Amino acid sequence: MAIRDLKKRIAALPEQPGVYLYLDDAGGTLYVGRARSLRARVRSYLGAYGSSPKTDALLDEVARLEVIVTDSLVEALALEAHLIKQRSPRFNILLRDDKNYPYLQLTTGEAFPRVLVARRVARDGHTYAGPFLPATLARKTMSLTHKLFGIRSCNEVINGRRGRACLEYDIKRCIAPCVATLCSPEQYAEAVEHTKLFLEGRNDELIADLKRRMLEASDDLRYEEAAQTRDAIGTIETLRDRQQKMSSVRLGDRDAFGVKIGPSGAIIQVFQMRGGRVIERVELAADLPAGAGPAERETVQAAVQQFYEARAAPPEVHLPVEIEEPEALESWLGGRAGRRVRITVPKRGEKRGLLDLATRNAALAYRSRYSDEARAGAAALDELRTVLGLPVVPRRIECFDISTLQGAETVGSMVVCEDGRAARKEYRKYRVRGTHWGGERTAPPGAPPRPRRRGKGPAPGADARLLDDFAAMREVVGRRYRRLLDDGGPLPDLVVIDGGRGQLSSAYEAFASLGLSNLVAVGLAKQEELIFTRDAADPIALDAASPALRLLQRLRDEAHRFAVTYHRTARSRRDLQSVLDGIPGVGPRRRRVLLTRFGSVANVRRATREELVPVVGAKVADAVLAHFAAEPRAPDLQ
Repeated sequence: MAIRDLKKRIAALPEQPGVYLYLDDAGGTLYVGRARSLRARVRSYLGAYGSSPKTDALLDEVARLEVIVTDSLVEALALEAHLIKQRSPRFNILLRDDKNYPYLQLTTGEAFPRVLVARRVARDGHTYAGPFLPATLARKTMSLTHKLFGIRSCNEVINGRRGRACLEYDIKRCIAPCVATLCSPEQYAEAVEHTKLFLEGRNDELIADLKRRMLEASDDLRYEEAAQTRDAIGTIETLRDRQQKMSSVRLGDRDAFGVKIGPSGAIIQVFQMRGGRVIERVELAADLPAGAGPAERETVQAAVQQFYEARAAPPEVHLPVEIEEPEALESWLGGRAGRRVRITVPKRGEKRGLLDLATRNAALAYRSRYSDEARAGAAALDELRTVLGLPVVPRRIECFDISTLQGAETVGSMVVCEDGRAARKEYRKYRVRGTHWGGERTAPPGAPPRPRRRGKGPAPGADARLLDDFAAMREVVGRRYRRLLDDGGPLPDLVVIDGGRGQLSSAYEAFASLGLSNLVAVGLAKQEELIFTRDAADPIALDAASPALRLLQRLRDEAHRFAVTYHRTARSRRDLQSVLDGIPGVGPRRRRVLLTRFGSVANVRRATREELVPVVGAKVADAVLAHFAAEPRAPDLQ
């Protein structure tokens, strides 16, 4: 047993609080733990072999031991959380916030924060609220922050020196921090603070502050501002009164952790109650080592540490089981929140009821996440991350395809895949306008050679069609992500392009024009089923049975089906159009009248002015005659 080789080193450890790190032969961190007494805690591992498969595997791989002494157990707790986040040790329980519902991100790390839609909570200095159920509620709430508080929605660099405010200021959806004479940094900071209260569900505090502002504005004879504040108070009170019924004033502010652990992993459901109402439900997931067995106490302990590493804890936290060193954890949470925090295990009453509700939701989420279908999708996504070298698992993938017939009625499609499953509500289709094609028709870098007919030179129109494909892809991708930026996201983890290197280059040109060059895209070519990337000269060839390749193929085929269906619809509409539709003043009603009176378009073409005037009037009759007079005449047949 490898841990025995460190016996002398362990005997020399200090009897002080601190953090210990187990490392392997290559210097990689296997496990990070904290202890009130480093010597006593680490020495306990010498006799721990056989206690669990996870502990046995850890002890077999340990090659080195490092310790960091701290002044207190609370400091050791904070340092342990930081090292776990930084090093992601394999034998620590690492929880991920994997819920598909969107969050709202208040970018408090910026000088002039915005409200954006985000798919996951990151430890980046910004403030997050959510998840929002249903997902449309996130965008509605984001829109309310613009309407109620004037939070900006643009991507401009704010320095206060803009000449005049934009349309958003004129329609009262932004207080214009870009113009210093209209909004000072202090005024904008106050609006941001109100937005933060609103997103956190602290509506009573927000309403009290807004009422104070309303009275101050009224006393200063700023009646228009007072009226706007009054309307905002009314809207917030209405939202507060429509909150979900899962509420109890007696419970106040608290979080309840429900847990479900099984052979495949663990699910944590955190119900966040503010002002007596459950305003948020956050789901955390952890994949436990095979055969690790139940580790409820350790899982809950890790969940509390990692959950509050990026959030302020409420006054009370309810857990399903007792944890080690609760006093130290309370001190750490209280220091971060700036107030006392109590950790309890409720046994009865409303508090226990909230905890049981969180536990039932955790069990339901476990069955959904670890079903056979979900595991197959997770395996495909994990393989994609490894093959493409992505920083995260591509949980949201968007795929584009172009459909055309000899350059006519060109359309584009986008389909979305979330956690390996189609998100049909987010599919989009595009009629390619050609307004962004512009410039000389030259192939983009890396484009395939132009198609040629053997011995006869280029096929007629082949070059134009080929380059239109590239331009159409550039337009569709550009329109999609320009709209996404305007709406505040969320951006995908991976973009799939139906085509080879040329189509992929066109997509990256669209990314670059929008400042999104950090997005990752791949091209999937037909027939050979090769995966093209921007950074590799050679395409990637996966095995035909690869789950990752099958996922990409299903996504590509779905985008193709969606595009072809839309293309057929566009062609049908074109074929059903009448020559009369192009005449000024002739709409559906007059077209029907003309065809009813004359029987066919040929008869309308032959009609005289005297015959047309009683049917459609003099002005439209002249337009009909002028339209057919301008048509090129077909040559007479001999």
